[in-house]
Amino acid sequence: MQKIQYKYKSENLSISEPTRYSFKDLKSEEMLINIGPQHPSTHGVLRLEVLTDGELIVDVVPHLGYLHRCFEKHAESLPFNQTIPFVDRLDYVAAMNSEHAYAMGVERMLGIQNDIPKRIEYIRVLVAELNRLASHFIAIGTYALDIGAQTPFLWLFRDRETIQRMLEWVCGARMLYNYIWVGGLFYDLPVGFEERCGEFIRYLKPKLVELKQIIIDNHIFINRTASVGVLPLELAVNYGCTGPVLRGSGLKYDLRRVDGYSVYPEIDFDIPVGEGLMGQTGDCWDRNYVRVLECWESIRIIEQCLEKLTKEHKRTRDFDPQSVVPKKIRPAKMDFYARAENPKGELGFFFRTDGKSDVPKRVKARACSFNNLSVLQELSKGMMIADLVAIIGSLDVVMGEVDR
Repeated sequence: MQKIQYKYKSENLSISEPTRYSFKDLKSEEMLINIGPQHPSTHGVLRLEVLTDGELIVDVVPHLGYLHRCFEKHAESLPFNQTIPFVDRLDYVAAMNSEHAYAMGVERMLGIQNDIPKRIEYIRVLVAELNRLASHFIAIGTYALDIGAQTPFLWLFRDRETIQRMLEWVCGARMLYNYIWVGGLFYDLPVGFEERCGEFIRYLKPKLVELKQIIIDNHIFINRTASVGVLPLELAVNYGCTGPVLRGSGLKYDLRRVDGYSVYPEIDFDIPVGEGLMGQTGDCWDRNYVRVLECWESIRIIEQCLEKLTKEHKRTRDFDPQSVVPKKIRPAKMDFYARAENPKGELGFFFRTDGKSDVPKRVKARACSFNNLSVLQELSKGMMIADLVAIIGSLDVVMGEVDR
């Protein structure tokens, strides 16, 4: 049997996968490697084309599109209310927050935002903050796993499981909810939900104290993240970074305060920012620490929502969570942009309507993960390959939102 010898040709690289660099561009001692698209440290189907000089990174080129699902074209071919299940699949670990942003945008176009009952608004904020906790638990837990700590990952996923079961009790789904509708909710909270949620919050507080001890104050974790991937505030603003990535660089900017949407102006909470406590302001440690502090603020918000729902805006027999839901959604002709503070940053929706149809002419999603990922190239140059994993994890991107 004749033995076939395969001869490698450098031009085959550009045929199999698109690349920015070719072997002709490589200098002495430089190497071109791929990280992803199937790699645990990329937090999704993200491919990184990494140009290295030994262990040092010369350049990083993100390649997107492996999870593209045509969200915007779906939204431009369906009525407004039928798009919500597709909105869920943008940031699929924070679907309640995405629904909240989308529903508020359509309600403002219709001019019914002031007609929403207070109980509905407090329920929306309650489930959105529960989902924010679940999203941050994934971010912090998987980040610890990237660095090499397995215990925090298991602890946080244990508590996230409780949140998912509670949200499943609310609407019947664990991750993709379709619960917040334009003008209302799918259904009221189940009987006994407020009490069960209060029990969970009381259980969670000492667990977050333990989390700080095992990861935030951990000497090894500090050495791997402090002064690594430093994002200066000016650079973060220029790249359009938002959420914990921006606040980790020291800017106190949160749309729940800046825009004051829903009932957030009636709720007392703080906006944590990075201060460079362990390294430099805007490093990986700061971004992770901001998320931990935001978990405490979400707990404060949840407690205030529970108090309002059990004292001032109690459930009644005649309460209908769909009383303001419009039968036909047909906004006037306009261009409109709506935004909200998701766990990862500013999620915005641009709508263009013609005033004649209940199907929008144009829908554009402004994904916070896309802008946050775009700064990866600047953060990685001159760093070690091992630090690249730490930088990606600190950005907390979800590829369903990046690719859309």
